[in-house]
Amino acid sequence: MSKTTTIQAAVLAACLSAVSYANAAGMITKADYRAGKDAATATYKADKEACDKLGDNAKDVCMAEAKAKEKVAKAELEYKYTGKAGDRKHLADVKAETAYEVAKEKCDDKAGNDKDVCVKEAKAVETKAKADAKLNKEVGDASKDAVDDKMDANYKVAKEKCDALSGDAKSSCMDNAKMHYKK
Repeated sequence: MSKTTTIQAAVLAACLSAVSYANAAGMITKADYRAGKDAATATYKADKEACDKLGDNAKDVCMAEAKAKEKVAKAELEYKYTGKAGDRKHLADVKAETAYEVAKEKCDDKAGNDKDVCVKEAKAVETKAKADAKLNKEVGDASKDAVDDKMDANYKVAKEKCDALSGDAKSSCMDNAKMHYKK
């Protein structure tokens, strides 16, 4: 498996795991959120200690991986806690950025053109992952707009049907239409 394929697979896995968190979003309490943040910080400190035993670029790679792990864990917690689309996109961006930082650090073991190519490949994978995250956000926004347009159209039809009635029946019909179509 080539370096590019490995990087692409890692970013794809990160993006897919972001999708799996969409189902769990908003499912943790504030106490769980705080405990998760504390755990992520503690894990980072332990990982950092383990990295201190290494030398040269191996230590740099280890540190980049430890930082990435902490950032992703905290972004995942934020999304699970809020369930906001913006936090989902932020999570995807963090995963792409941290995967790039780790891959770039691994490129330092190379020299010359090999290193340049490695860095460009890592950057290209990050850019593609961020573009996918943006596309998913825009598709989600377009989907919401389409649902809103359908609701508006259905409300107008229901309102027109109510206009054929009079008195209390018309008022009741309009109240039901407003409630059903959230107007």
